[in-house]
Amino acid sequence: MPPLRSGKEMAMPDFARAQARRQRANFAIFLGPALVLLLVFFVAPIVIDLVLAFTDMGRTLAVTKFTLENFERMATRDTRLLAALGITAIFVVTTLGVFNVTFALLLALVTTAVPQRLGAFFRAVWLLPRMSPSVVYALLWLWVIDPNERGLLNQILVHVFGAAPVDLRNNHPLMVIILANGFIGASLGMLIFTSAIRSIPEHLFHAARVDGAGPLAIVRHITLPALRWPISYMTIHQTLSLLVSFEYVLLITGGGPFYDTTVFSLYAYRRAFESGEYAYGAALSLILVVIGVAAALALWRLMDMKKLLQPPRIEVH
Repeated sequence: MPPLRSGKEMAMPDFARAQARRQRANFAIFLGPALVLLLVFFVAPIVIDLVLAFTDMGRTLAVTKFTLENFERMATRDTRLLAALGITAIFVVTTLGVFNVTFALLLALVTTAVPQRLGAFFRAVWLLPRMSPSVVYALLWLWVIDPNERGLLNQILVHVFGAAPVDLRNNHPLMVIILANGFIGASLGMLIFTSAIRSIPEHLFHAARVDGAGPLAIVRHITLPALRWPISYMTIHQTLSLLVSFEYVLLITGGGPFYDTTVFSLYAYRRAFESGEYAYGAALSLILVVIGVAAALALWRLMDMKKLLQPPRIEVH
């Protein structure tokens, strides 16, 4: 005869089932909309791009066959493709290394070292370009680098230093788009790093000062180690963002002069929407997706993000 179970023990399966139902309901309520948006706006476009890359869709939007001609063209006949990849590599590495991470970190360190109100005011001013429309930001840059004497830079060079006017847009276009993207891109990293610095326990700084550590030693031994995860995250995030970014390139230089600032994403955009070669543009975009995935995985491994994202060893209830 089996042992008799108490009422509490008999109610346990019903309680477990109810808890499981609540968990599924919470999953549907909180993560369901996000999953729908992810499928509609991220997964579906990639699937559509993958299909179109193997078709012959042109300006008429008609698909008559599935083919590998787009990839054959990229490998054998597209003389602009390697140049676009090279420009993209220079653009991404320079903008990321100089501005989106290094300069953003410097801004965060400086604005957290000054009085709080002054630092907050400076960060708010630095965020103004990001909050303004892209066209307005691009127009400001076009005014600054205008090759005539009415340009802001040339006004300073001519009237203050007595130098000759310069034409940065035509003579140094790649530097212009790096500066334009870098100054506005540094604002996001500035906010992330500032929040991370503010979250460091204050007693660590007090203890370091008591031990005789100077400002540089505090930054090196306390601040930077605490920023390892934010720096790794911003590096991966901004790399992927810059790979597909061409908005300010199109508005400021138009990809020129000639093809000197035509990054890979702008090249794919123009093939698809200006030349009407939608299938070939999709194939180029697919290559960009592959490059982005490879870059993300390489940076993930290089920065050991798996170790940084491990769950804590001490579980607090």
